[in-house]
Amino acid sequence: MKKPTDFAVLLSGFLTEYLPAQKGASVQTIASYRDTFKLLLRYLRDEKGISPEKVKLATIDASMITGFLKWLESERGCGISTRNQRLAAVRSFFRYAQFEFPENLDSFQKILSLPSKKTTSTVIPYLTADEMRILLSQPDPSTISGRRDLAILCFLYDSGCRVQEMIDLCTGDLIFEPVGIAILHGKGGKTRRVPLEKNTVQLLKRYFADQKLDRTNNAAVFTGNRGNKLTREGVTYIISKYVEPARSAMPSIPERITPHIFRHTRAMVLLQSGVSLIYIRDFLGHTDVKTTEIYAKTDTELKRKAIEGTMPAVFEESGKRDWTENTSLMEWLNELC
Repeated sequence: MKKPTDFAVLLSGFLTEYLPAQKGASVQTIASYRDTFKLLLRYLRDEKGISPEKVKLATIDASMITGFLKWLESERGCGISTRNQRLAAVRSFFRYAQFEFPENLDSFQKILSLPSKKTTSTVIPYLTADEMRILLSQPDPSTISGRRDLAILCFLYDSGCRVQEMIDLCTGDLIFEPVGIAILHGKGGKTRRVPLEKNTVQLLKRYFADQKLDRTNNAAVFTGNRGNKLTREGVTYIISKYVEPARSAMPSIPERITPHIFRHTRAMVLLQSGVSLIYIRDFLGHTDVKTTEIYAKTDTELKRKAIEGTMPAVFEESGKRDWTENTSLMEWLNELC
C-alpha cells in the first residue's frame, strides 16, 4: 500500500479525532468541514493537475487557498457567506496543523491571515406574528397526521430551536409538569433548557398519546410515517404543505418558508415584545450576544424604512473511519459522514 501523505494523515486526524473529541463539533459541522476539503481536493485536481493522493502540506500555501476561494465564487457560483464558511474550515484545519507541524508555522500563519470578505447586510427573513398565526392554523387537528404536523410546527416556533435540535429531540428531553420545558442539544455539544407555552405542551401530550410515546424509553420524538427519525428535508416538506393554503389566507406570507424562519420569527417576536437581547441570546443558544444583535439591527432597519416611507406623505401630504482503510482520499471523504 502506498504510504499516505502528511496532508492525508493530518486531515484524517482533524476530521475523525480533533473535531469530534477535542472540539466537540457536531456531525453537521464535521460534514461541512469534510465537504470543504472535498472541494479543495477537486480544485487541486481539476485546476492544478494534482491528484488527491499526491497532495502534501507543502502543496498548499496562501496563494493556493486564495485561488481556491476565487474558484468557489467564479466556477461554483458560491456567495460571499459560503466562501467565508469554506475559509473558516480551512483556517480551523491549519490552526490544528500548526501544533502538529510547527516547522511549517510561517506558511500556515500566512493562510490563517487570509481575510474574510465583507458581506452586505441583509434583512433576516421572518414572519409577522399574524403570518405565523395563519401558518400554524393550517394543519388539521382532527387527524393524527395533522396533529403531528401541528406539534412539529408549534414546537419549532415556540422553542426557537434549530431544526437539527428538534430532529435530535428525545422523549426524555421533554418535561410537561409542573411547567413545560424542552432540553435542547445544540452546537458544540452544549445543552440548554427552554420554556414551552401551555398550548404547545397540550399539543405534545396529545401527540405522545397518538404515537404511544413514553418519556422513559428516550426514543426520537418526531418521526416520519414509517417511524424513522425525521430528516431536515422531511421537516421542510411538512412545512411546505401548509404554505400555499396559508398564502391564500394571507398573500404577504412568502412562497418558501424554511425551518430556520420559525427560529428567526420567534426571536423577532420576543424582541418586539420587549424581551432583552441577553435573554434572547440564551434562549437561542448563541455564544455571543453579537450574533443575537442582528435581530435588533433588522428591527431597526425595518423601522427606518417604515419612517422613510412616510416622508413623501408628510411633505406632499425580509462512526468515523480512518483514512488508511481507503487509500483514495476523495472516496474516504465521501464515506466519512
